[in-house]
Amino acid sequence: MTETETNVYDVVVLGAGPVGENVADRTRAAGLSTAIVESELVGGECSYWACMPSKALLRPVIARADARRVPGLRHLVQGPLDAEAVLAHRDYETSNWQDDGQLGWLESIGADLYRGQGRLAGARTVTVTGEDGSTRTLTARHAVAVCTGTGAQLPDLPGLAEVGPWTSREATSAKSVPGRLIVVGGGVVAVEMATAWQALGSRVTLLVRGKGLLPRMEPFAGELVAEALAEAGTDVRTGTSVQSVTRENGTVVAVTDTGDRIEADEILFATGRVPRTDDIGLDTVGLEPGSWLSVDDSLRVTGSEWLYGVGDVNHRALLTHQGKYQARIAGAAIAARAAGTPLLEPAPWSAHAATADHGAVPQVVFTDPEAASVGLSLAEAEQSGRRVRAVDVEFSSVAGAGLYADGYRGRARMVVDLDRETLLGVTFVGPGVGELIHSATVAVAGEVPLGRLWHAVPSYPTISEVWLRLLEAYRDGKQEN
Repeated sequence: MTETETNVYDVVVLGAGPVGENVADRTRAAGLSTAIVESELVGGECSYWACMPSKALLRPVIARADARRVPGLRHLVQGPLDAEAVLAHRDYETSNWQDDGQLGWLESIGADLYRGQGRLAGARTVTVTGEDGSTRTLTARHAVAVCTGTGAQLPDLPGLAEVGPWTSREATSAKSVPGRLIVVGGGVVAVEMATAWQALGSRVTLLVRGKGLLPRMEPFAGELVAEALAEAGTDVRTGTSVQSVTRENGTVVAVTDTGDRIEADEILFATGRVPRTDDIGLDTVGLEPGSWLSVDDSLRVTGSEWLYGVGDVNHRALLTHQGKYQARIAGAAIAARAAGTPLLEPAPWSAHAATADHGAVPQVVFTDPEAASVGLSLAEAEQSGRRVRAVDVEFSSVAGAGLYADGYRGRARMVVDLDRETLLGVTFVGPGVGELIHSATVAVAGEVPLGRLWHAVPSYPTISEVWLRLLEAYRDGKQEN
């Protein structure tokens, strides 16, 4: 970029993570000039501190666990993981925290990149402050999209900053394996990092304030994951809160509400996320700094004609793939409005409405066993006031599961809308089930009638035959009633 280049664009995007990149891709494809602003690495949290490094750490763990359940192979994989090789591969998958490859992609779509801290400065205006203190002003003819994501939320514990706690960033980028690790939290980050570092050689203590793990999934998901973590050697303690944390002579000391004193080399707090909106100038457009952005289904901020909040910042579904979905919707909506197409209330399931956010959000937790879900849990469905029924089957009833692994343990549930006989939600827990969840997502998002699902024939002998078992269980339950 040079100082003489124009600072006027059709669209300005704050944040060059996967969400911002996808907004830019869609607006550029529509012929709209687009600037994208990034204060860290192009590619964002997912590429360098979340999805990619965490899955690089977890893949060898899951592969070894699967191999240990296969006759003729298990005796060859009883030794420890090569932690040095795993960490080196993690570094490779993050491009060693360099974003050169991402820059080439942005250039290929014709988006202009501005490095620095981007802040709103009134309607359709963004200032960018570079590392050298220089400031540029960008003006958007049609839209500004805030895609700045979230950061880790740390508890309000005295002296915590002096302890140097891990957040998700440190947990996915650590250069060595801590001998002892305390993980605080019971959600996805907590259980995935407990799984990874336990397998890499840490002695992990998992402290969970609530009754169980993965509270946003069906209860049996957290139960099966907790059992497996305990079997692997993790000390899982539910109903436990941390009251104080200190670091004494290099050792972390956590004291719980029961008075237990736990020592470790590092402590990871995976206790929630906060929006990265505290320093982006929200106050200049009448919004509260640090707040989540309330949006409609086209991802336009409530009360605004030009401001969009896309991805984690709107708190609809804090998942990379869902944020990218929203970005595609937002990009299409911005382009349509720029072309003069009225979109006061985009129709559900249309190209301009992120309808899936409300009832068809898929997620995979890469633990051993994996947990995967889409749509509503039974409790959520019951709270919606609909007549519903949960249908459960064990994966042991499926021939393909036994072939996949000796002693395969897992469960499947589908939540049925009894009046429409369509699926409101599906949950799978078991080895390898992450690859099953898209079939469930299609069924839920497509509102496929159960009568038609009987004609979606699963191949034999695959784990996918669990679909047939679920339909049979639903049919048999109807006959009994």
